[in-house]
Amino acid sequence: MNAEKTHTLTVEPTKAGQRVDLFVGEALGLSRAKLKRLFEEGAVRVNGRAVKKGLLVSAGQHILVEWEEETREAVPDTGFPLVVLHEDAALVVVDKPAGRPSHPLKPGETGTVANALIARYPECAQASEDAREGGLCHRLDIETSGVLLAARTREAWQRLRTAFSGREVDKHYVALVTGPLADEGEIEIPLRHHPRHPDRVEPALPGEEGAREAHSLFQVQARSGDFSLVEVRILTGVLHQVRAHLAGIGAPLVGDSLYGGREEPGLSRFFLHARALGFTHPETGQRLQVESPLPQELAEVLRHHGLSADGGRTP
Repeated sequence: MNAEKTHTLTVEPTKAGQRVDLFVGEALGLSRAKLKRLFEEGAVRVNGRAVKKGLLVSAGQHILVEWEEETREAVPDTGFPLVVLHEDAALVVVDKPAGRPSHPLKPGETGTVANALIARYPECAQASEDAREGGLCHRLDIETSGVLLAARTREAWQRLRTAFSGREVDKHYVALVTGPLADEGEIEIPLRHHPRHPDRVEPALPGEEGAREAHSLFQVQARSGDFSLVEVRILTGVLHQVRAHLAGIGAPLVGDSLYGGREEPGLSRFFLHARALGFTHPETGQRLQVESPLPQELAEVLRHHGLSADGGRTP
């Protein structure tokens, strides 16, 4: 059943600098078509005034949205098997495959990791504020594979979300890049949504409108010709952070055409894998680290270039 309702959305610090249409769409799970109609009808307002979809939101800002609310039901999906890396009474950690969205963005959408989680762990639907997110505490890009964490209780979800926002979670990625790159380094380049291309981010100046702090550490594990196998640890969680940061210093991911990466024959994704996630267990208080093995298609790319998944050179 649909009902006319006014929603008041408050912009969290982690969402500052995002375009208002993307912020509203993610918060309410709306399709692009629905968002377009809302802005055309002046149904999205800030300080009592209708705003355009390109407005960049600020932390603490209140956004009013009037729309016919659709039931946010969790849809179980048994269409693909989950690979579980760890599970206990409070949480479950899965190995996300490339090509699968983390969770739905519109009503009735299936085929995501969250749908599969709900099918196997129905209680995950009640853990997160939005049942369709299936208890997920963070997300990965569609083409990024690796460790993805979900909660099975509301208390665990709230504690883990607080840990992510408080930078208490260690996030390690493996990337293959081309271009000149130092053996190790630190990247502190603020990022903002590209004003003309909302599906990507770009470097910004500190304090610039829409700029979000982004902090990454990298270390080269092995080299072969123009290729470098890199481990990246991100201290913040900005959209496309690893991709944009490495591209911003002249070393884009292999296969990442959006950020200028070199095409890799036979690879239908970009080379980025969430290798490990370290965090404090929300119930036991013990430190837990969960790791994901490198997918076969990425391991084959490394072998093709004389590299190995453990960071060494192959004979």
